[in-house]
Amino acid sequence: MRVPLSWLREYAQVPAEATAEDVLAELVKVGLEEEAVHRPTDTLSGPVVVGQVLSVEKEPQSNGKTINWCQVRVVPDGAEQTLTGEGIDPSGVQGIVCGAHNFVEGDKVVVTLPGSVLPGDFRIAARKTYGHVSAGMIASVRELGIGDDHEGILVLDTLGLDPEIGSDAMELLGLYDQAAEVNVTPDRSYCFSIRGIAREYAHATGGKFTDPAGAVVVDPAGGDGYPVRLEDQTPIYGRPGCDRFVARVVRGVDAARPTPQWMISRLRLAGIRSISLPVDISNYVMLELGQPTHCYDLAKLTGDIVVRRAEAGETIVTLDDRKRELYPEDLLITDASGAIGIAGVMGGAATEVSEATADVLVEAAHFDEVSIARARRRHKLPSEASKRFERGVDWHIADVAAQRVVDLLESLAGGTADKAVTDVGTAPEPVVIDLPATYASERIGIDFAPEQVVGALTDLGAEVEEYDGGWRVTAPSWRQDLAIKDDVAEEVARLVGYDQIPSRLPVAPPGRGLTRSQQQRRRVLGALADAGLTEVLSYPFVSQEANDSFGAAEGTGPSVKLANPLSAEFGFLRRSILPGLIEVAKRNSSRGFRDLALFEAGLVFLPLEKLGTADIPPLGALPDGETLDALYTGLPQQPLTIAAVFLGNDSPAAAGHSPRAWDWADALDTVRLMADVVGVDLVVEQGEHQAFHPGRTARVSLRNGDVLGYAGELHPKLLAAQDLPPRTVALEINVGLLFDAAPDVIVARHLSTFPATTQDVALVVDGLLPADEVLETLREGAGDLLEEVHLFDVYSGQGISDGKKSLAFALRFRATDRTLTADEASAARDQAVQLAAVRHGAVQR
Repeated sequence: MRVPLSWLREYAQVPAEATAEDVLAELVKVGLEEEAVHRPTDTLSGPVVVGQVLSVEKEPQSNGKTINWCQVRVVPDGAEQTLTGEGIDPSGVQGIVCGAHNFVEGDKVVVTLPGSVLPGDFRIAARKTYGHVSAGMIASVRELGIGDDHEGILVLDTLGLDPEIGSDAMELLGLYDQAAEVNVTPDRSYCFSIRGIAREYAHATGGKFTDPAGAVVVDPAGGDGYPVRLEDQTPIYGRPGCDRFVARVVRGVDAARPTPQWMISRLRLAGIRSISLPVDISNYVMLELGQPTHCYDLAKLTGDIVVRRAEAGETIVTLDDRKRELYPEDLLITDASGAIGIAGVMGGAATEVSEATADVLVEAAHFDEVSIARARRRHKLPSEASKRFERGVDWHIADVAAQRVVDLLESLAGGTADKAVTDVGTAPEPVVIDLPATYASERIGIDFAPEQVVGALTDLGAEVEEYDGGWRVTAPSWRQDLAIKDDVAEEVARLVGYDQIPSRLPVAPPGRGLTRSQQQRRRVLGALADAGLTEVLSYPFVSQEANDSFGAAEGTGPSVKLANPLSAEFGFLRRSILPGLIEVAKRNSSRGFRDLALFEAGLVFLPLEKLGTADIPPLGALPDGETLDALYTGLPQQPLTIAAVFLGNDSPAAAGHSPRAWDWADALDTVRLMADVVGVDLVVEQGEHQAFHPGRTARVSLRNGDVLGYAGELHPKLLAAQDLPPRTVALEINVGLLFDAAPDVIVARHLSTFPATTQDVALVVDGLLPADEVLETLREGAGDLLEEVHLFDVYSGQGISDGKKSLAFALRFRATDRTLTADEASAARDQAVQLAAVRHGAVQR
């Protein structure tokens, strides 16, 4: 809501020297959020004066254009010119070149003299053009930044203005005014008006508030006013679509009269462009009082006005000249010809006021918020009126707003109002709230004195009646957001002052910090980030096909189907993180990010035999333990899982450096990294998974045989279907199981200062025997002197029997208390080889 300060000063005590920033600082105190400051002088500066065209000489040019060489008086006749410089005539008559043709000799116009600056940092100076020295510019509204019209210059005579020559045009056009813009939350709809903002400013400063509604003398309803029927009495959204309709008739209106400049200036600064006098008056009253109104051309109405819901197949051409198909839920304003407006949203073109309009029917009605909001969304028709109606308008202001429009049409458009007034509808019951005496203090945490509570609520506009133990508060009609005692307590705190509420830091509850699982999770996620992987988040909603491909190592498993999915394509909860992670990788790859290492930690959903429950416990009662157990039994398992996807290269290319493509070993090393940081030993074996490559997949397990997950290269067919690069690798691990197997305390190994001794051994074993099993056997057989063992070569071919393979291991031995001899290291190695021979039939090469 933009609030011109000159308008605000009419109803609140705003100091003359106060700026828009000062006003915003006060409004923030009562909970209104500052949005922006609008000040025309920030982009427009003088000298900008009123000039009179003395002569116009038309000069055709070689380019086919005709320019006007004008002599324009810019100082009063007989006065002295104060400007000096090239092209400045001491007599005050300036020569100006102008390309517009919508003015004649004698017209008064706006002249920007040399030294002035227009919006866009356009600086005016005397310059030679078309063979003349043009000392200034005759300006249009667009060049002044006060409108979009660029069809010609601004002729002041057409606005009904006859200012003195040489007077300040910026003051004449209201350009020294400024506006403070606030963000109005949906629950405070009354602040979508100068009336509401002025009231809030008075609350903030303690100054006097003058209600603009109080200055309007409303003619009493009576006589045979224009007939109106409210036929929408069956609630669709909880209450009737229209519960009040005020209609007034004003005859003999001159709709072609120009809108007064003071009204144009205020509307423009409030963000609304001037259209015509009747429409401008309607918009002005809406901004002033918060009640939207609408003007109809009385001659274009046929029969009674009826407020009803739309009928099947009904259409309307709205004021934006668009034909719209109506829906049965749409609330309409109709006459005998059909729909003449979508209630509270936009009027119809058939009854639009024009310059030829002589008699006007003024409408001020109260509509149901939900009806207006849904109609606005259905037709994609946001308007200033719907913005207010869908948030709530004061029921009791409709007759005041209609009277205000009537008064302005009489004074500005020369009309005469009919004595008869139409006012149909039933007033809602006032909201009465009982507020216990200590309730606000207990809820806010500050001891409010009784006079503070009563004073705040009275300033609010509420009626306060004391009763035993508290107050009975009748909420003001413009505050639809006040419904319960918590709302009233909040208002007391707001008006007494948020700055009066003390701040107290909460005391941390006793405990030992992060839980064991939280520590492990942070340790693992930190290690992955430190290793260069990027954490991302994806949606947990997937297709059944994705669950079938990734959710189980072999075959398909059951999935949890959503009752209200965001889309039918993604109607299931994920059994695997990889589908969403692959989508993130695809999106980044398609945007040019070819080298990626992404990971995600989250829950997957693995339903058991029982899913859900047939009986829902009743509301308002705590379920017993047996009922809770039955509910929990129907929940799917939700293990914490980490998945990662690698594609492209491990590093960018650089001078002297060739990047290496990610491969299956990187995925497996990442799994080992996660296990290392929580102190868990893994078993790695050849694995099979329908989403992974049949020969480049590792199954990762714990020592007790529990499978953690899989790592390796994704299946070529899947990569082709997903449009991902070949040889993309991935992993997915159940880290919940990993954390359960982790020790509570990881003891660091003693670092020996004595030198190490290395021994290599090559063993011929069965070709199908996993190398990891042989490695673990060597580690066990070598004993305590073995510090590290790793596989460095696998060979099969010439010299090796069919069905066999040679595994070469490097063993490093070290003692903690002495330097090992070669014999000691060889003895330990021989023990390891001997155990491998017994267990696996290994033969040393």
